[in-house]
Amino acid sequence: DKILQSTGRGRSVTVTNDGATILKSLHIDNPAAKVLVDISKVQDDEVGDGTTSVVVLAGELLREAEKLVNMKIHPMTIIAGYRMAAECARNALLQKTMDNKDNTDKFRSDLMNIAMTTLSSKILSQDKEYFAELAVDAVLRLKGSTNLESIQILKKPGGSLKDSFLDEGFILDKKIGLGQPKRIENANILVANTAMDTDKVKIYGARVRVDSMSKVADIEAAEKQKMREKVEKIIGHGINCFVNRQLIYNFPEELFADAGILAVEHADFEGIERLALVTGGDIASTFDNPESVKLGHCKLIEEIMIGEDRLIHFSGVAMGQACTIVLRGASEHVLDEAERSLHDALCVLSQTVNDTRVIFGGGWPEMVMSKEVDELARRTPGKKSHAIDAFSRALQAIPTIIADNAGLDSAELISQLRAEHHKENSTVGIDVISGGLGDMQKRGICEAFKVKQAIVLSATEAAEMILRVDEIITCAPRRREDRM
Repeated sequence: DKILQSTGRGRSVTVTNDGATILKSLHIDNPAAKVLVDISKVQDDEVGDGTTSVVVLAGELLREAEKLVNMKIHPMTIIAGYRMAAECARNALLQKTMDNKDNTDKFRSDLMNIAMTTLSSKILSQDKEYFAELAVDAVLRLKGSTNLESIQILKKPGGSLKDSFLDEGFILDKKIGLGQPKRIENANILVANTAMDTDKVKIYGARVRVDSMSKVADIEAAEKQKMREKVEKIIGHGINCFVNRQLIYNFPEELFADAGILAVEHADFEGIERLALVTGGDIASTFDNPESVKLGHCKLIEEIMIGEDRLIHFSGVAMGQACTIVLRGASEHVLDEAERSLHDALCVLSQTVNDTRVIFGGGWPEMVMSKEVDELARRTPGKKSHAIDAFSRALQAIPTIIADNAGLDSAELISQLRAEHHKENSTVGIDVISGGLGDMQKRGICEAFKVKQAIVLSATEAAEMILRVDEIITCAPRRREDRM
């Protein structure tokens, strides 16, 4: 992992090994390097995982290309070769994919394997089975939508990572107001964004001349009356829970409590949006026509304790897709990193639910591609074959790095791996735990096909883009006119 310390005033510290996070936070002057940072960002947005592999692969392609350019091979020739090689590599992968979408149990175990592979390079690797379960459950509840909005991740310091849990329903990080019911069954929820703080006279800039204090009292009474009418309108919706984004003064709060309505103030914006999404209600700001407002529903609202914080828990919500993952951990930094890793896993899983093709991991796909590309190079006449050959060498860099990171002898392992892959249909990859080669099928090391495809294609395109450049020209800064 890397510790990133910002050079800003806050000197805030992040501990992470998520490629995109590291590259986003770096201060880079070299324009070519910025292109690489860009592809890792795109990979992060597109599929969520494989951010480091993209940069590694693009870097290797460029390193190989540099050797070829020194051999006086024109960059366009190299690009043409890379294009052919990338196409070939993708087809090689396509033939080897497995698809278990018809068999739910197998598909679920595929998802578990993918989640465990994604998490094993992250901080959660110790309890990866536990977190893989969490992630798979959360994603399968989405029923195929890639909208991760409805999975809420709450971070609460305290406890250990093992204490994290998945909660069906929705948790709002707020306390329940005073004197209000702590528990409501079959709740109708009105989610609103409106000001509930006008029972005192707040007159800015307007001047009101009164000839006695009693007149001021009259104005206050009128304001209060206005407030009361508003509250009655809201109660008229037939609700028993009112969630507001702005603050609620003690007077309306008291009115709500008398009516036996649970009022929550200051719910943050994301919480509100998600709550409206989850309970199936709309966010209202005017209350004149109750029939046009969609109310949210849920079976039970109660207060729960997590650590020492009190939260409001909505269970039995209309949209069965929603759930909340509560992360516990020793410190804020651990929690941030855990959230990033979990987010990676959720992204990859939700992509896999849509595109159900799965391949093995552990350096296996790179070797398969590399072998096919190598054969293409032997069949191709002309200078392009050098470029195709270089592409196959660059693909082998990823298994090499896997081996190096595990402290194994990479040169020895890669040559063994290459020999194994010349047999038909081998499923051998690097087994980091035993420190040798292992059968990926037995170990259950899987990756999503979509992620690998995105890695190969974006790395090739980024390398092409940088290759097309023959020199970097720094523009002179604008001359400032002397304002004398």
